[in-house]
Amino acid sequence: MKAALRYRVEALNHRAHLFAITLDIDRPAASQKLALPVWIPGSYLVREFAQHLQNLQASQGGQPLPVRQLDKHRWQVDNDGKRMLSLRWEVYAFDASVRTAFLDATRGFFNATSLCLMVAGREDEPHALEITRGDTPEGWQVATGLPAARTDPQGFGHYLAADYDELADCPVEMGRFWSGEFTACGVPHRFVVSGAGAWFDGQRLLDDTRRICESQIRFWHGDHKPPFHRYVFMLHASADGYGGLEHRNSTALIAQRSDLPKVLKKGDKPLPLKATDGYTTLLGLISHEYFHSWNVKRLRPAEFRRYDYSRENHTELLWFFEGFTSYYDDLFLRRAGLIDDATYLQLVTKTINQVRQTPGQQVQSVAQASFDAWTKYYRVGENTPNATVSYYTKGSLVALCLDLTLRAEGRSALDDVMRALWQRTQGGPMRESDLATVLRQLGKRSFAPELAQWVHGNDELPALELLAGQGAKVQRDKAPLAQRLGLRVSESGGLTVKNVLRGGAGEAAGLAAGDEWLGIEFAAARRGQPVEAWRVRKLDEIDTLRGARTAMTALVSRDGRLLRCPLLWPADGADTDSATAVRLTVDDAARLAAWLS
Repeated sequence: MKAALRYRVEALNHRAHLFAITLDIDRPAASQKLALPVWIPGSYLVREFAQHLQNLQASQGGQPLPVRQLDKHRWQVDNDGKRMLSLRWEVYAFDASVRTAFLDATRGFFNATSLCLMVAGREDEPHALEITRGDTPEGWQVATGLPAARTDPQGFGHYLAADYDELADCPVEMGRFWSGEFTACGVPHRFVVSGAGAWFDGQRLLDDTRRICESQIRFWHGDHKPPFHRYVFMLHASADGYGGLEHRNSTALIAQRSDLPKVLKKGDKPLPLKATDGYTTLLGLISHEYFHSWNVKRLRPAEFRRYDYSRENHTELLWFFEGFTSYYDDLFLRRAGLIDDATYLQLVTKTINQVRQTPGQQVQSVAQASFDAWTKYYRVGENTPNATVSYYTKGSLVALCLDLTLRAEGRSALDDVMRALWQRTQGGPMRESDLATVLRQLGKRSFAPELAQWVHGNDELPALELLAGQGAKVQRDKAPLAQRLGLRVSESGGLTVKNVLRGGAGEAAGLAAGDEWLGIEFAAARRGQPVEAWRVRKLDEIDTLRGARTAMTALVSRDGRLLRCPLLWPADGADTDSATAVRLTVDDAARLAAWLS
């Protein structure tokens, strides 16, 4: 089928980080409107991609036409409405994240939401995309989840999307990348990695990823095929980065280069993964984004039935779609045999402590956090920990609590709930009422009180009690020093306050975000003796210098002024969320196995 909307993308100048895009429109409207999305699905922030678009030109029959800009992301071209309308523009691409576009001498990457103008009124028609070599270095290849129509062995050529949504949902990776393949439950998967060193163990990454994929496919469909015919992982290994963005049959990932698996020396055996391993974190990211192929790309909020690319798309359900996915991502590492029970419990421990040590959990519910993602979650400031809670972390604990409650009552499990939701919605849009209905059906009672308290309220979740009942041993340790002081600090090149947590000793002392903590003073032990003062660069130094003393003065620099802040050191032995950290270990392996295996 020949598409009436045809894009051509070329690397115009990789040194200037410029893509050039042309668009040919058959049967244009006489006053044809075009728009560039302001956000990309999966990343809930208006990012104003049009800021990087330049030199937009239009022509018809070889004659230039004026282009009128209507607002920040829309344009209009008046024409005869009969002949093909052609447009050409450039996009500056130097954002190495998974959300936008990037081009230099080492690699290229783009999402159509950053490059491809939408043709108003024609979004549901087929869209053709041609990817040309342009100014690309020798040896570059192309990887994408888009269906290929006619391409060369390196992947350059023609692709066809059923509509703009599919075009927008299939990012493109370009460069001299490592590429490997495997089959999971009969479905071909490709994994491409850019930025890896020669020491990278690609085969281990393929083997471990295959185990994750097979576990998830069987979780959702048993012996049946998943809702995609092929899948592509696109991972960029960088010096310092982490993140991922889900798509219907692919994902774009970023991880630290040091987190990639390394080729072992002859005779060596791979060590078991631990929660502190960077490779465990990478596998968790892979598991997370792959689970999204079902949970948010297909089973999705009713508000996402049809994306509106021109504005925020609010929903109160990100605690379910991101939070439940965050619950299952590490759980599938355990089920795939990639980590053991102890390592899994360490990962749960980290999540529990993150939520406990966030004062904002008492201010904002996870339903509110979901709705406010556009204005709060992605706009982090010094007061963020005091005013917000993460729908990822607390949402994952809601999932854990529902799962362990269902299991404790002996009627069902969250696995059954997820599959029943898939069947109920036919893998499509859902509402919270659908979850409530399925919970009632499978749990044989109403879960309205739990949803009201855990999702729409600020009550503390019973995660620790439920975990203890499922075979985990719950212990309490002294919290890190910064947490006990009610602070988050940076100790790079000196001691700087990043956040002051609500109700802590730091707030009571009058410390503020951005303060450079220079030193401490202690009052004279006896009259006539000098004040004792010390220069400090780390919090531990203060703890050592104070000895048994609890009263001191913090010397800080703020806005060029030197200030004295009276600080009362918190007493040791306090059993509060700010003073303690939770630690989970294996207590009853048999009971844990009933849940984790």
